[in-house]
Amino acid sequence: MGYYAVKILVSAVLIVLISEIAKRSTLFGALIASLPITSLLAFIWLYLDTGDSARIAALSTGVFWLVLPSLAFFVVLPLALRAGWAFWPGLLAAILATVACYGIMVPILKKYGIEV
Repeated sequence: MGYYAVKILVSAVLIVLISEIAKRSTLFGALIASLPITSLLAFIWLYLDTGDSARIAALSTGVFWLVLPSLAFFVVLPLALRAGWAFWPGLLAAILATVACYGIMVPILKKYGIEV
């Protein structure tokens, strides 16, 4: 139980740290948020849990391919907000656009034999 508490605490502290830095500087907040911190933590936690390098490699490959459609979020959200949308509808639109892009990307990857 303590191990899971450590995982949650470390992950939460990083998220809070990024949001606090972004309050002071959007450039540094964006820089830190753009780092693959979540992926790094997932790789570390998975390795500590399983010791399986092949699983880490598979996860890393999946993250690579699924980062591409996730970029739709970072295009749609600022476009919606700059077009005058309120935050919550803009956020929802960005999420839906991202889900749609995942829905397009996953079958394409499967068609070409790329497992995610």
